[in-house]
Amino acid sequence: MADRRVVLIPGRGYDTRFPLFVYAGEALRRAGYALHAVTWEVPERLAPDREGPGRAVEWVIDQVAPTLAEPTDLLVGKSLGSMATPLAADRRLPAVWLTPLLHVPAVVDGLRRATAPFLLVGGTADPSWDGSLARRLTPHVVEIEQADHALMVPGPLARSAEALGRVCTAVEDFVQIS
Repeated sequence: MADRRVVLIPGRGYDTRFPLFVYAGEALRRAGYALHAVTWEVPERLAPDREGPGRAVEWVIDQVAPTLAEPTDLLVGKSLGSMATPLAADRRLPAVWLTPLLHVPAVVDGLRRATAPFLLVGGTADPSWDGSLARRLTPHVVEIEQADHALMVPGPLARSAEALGRVCTAVEDFVQIS
C-alpha cells in the first residue's frame, strides 16, 4: 500500500503513458508512491512562444492545482508541465522536472523560489535545456549528452534506453533524499 502520493504532469505532446512517465512511475511505485496522472488536452491556441509564457503558466497551474486538494508529496512534470514550478514553490513540494523549459523566465523563477529539493533532467540537444543554469539552480541534475527534448539519443535505440535507465535511477535516488 502506497503511503505517499505523486502527481504526474504531462507535456504538450508527451502524456503520462509515454516511456519517461511509465518507467519513472514504476520507480516511484516501488518506492511507495501512489500515482495520480494529470490528463489534459492542450488548447491549440495556447502558444507560449507566440503569446508569451504567462497564459501557458496560468493554464498549467489551473490544470494541476485541483489535483493538490489531496495531500501530495511529489510532483513530476515534463516540458509544458514544468510551467507548474511556481505552484511547486508556493506549496513547498519536492519535484522532478523532465526536460524543463529553462528558457521560460516563469519556470526559472519558480525553481529559484523553491525551498523543497528538485531534480532537473535534460539533454544537451534540447533547445529548452541549459545545463549550466540547471547546475546553478540545484545539485540534483541529470544531463544526457546528445539527448533531444524527448530524451532520445541518436544512434542505436539502446542508447536511448540507457538514458531512460539513467533517469529512472536518478528518480530512485532523488526520492530517497526528498
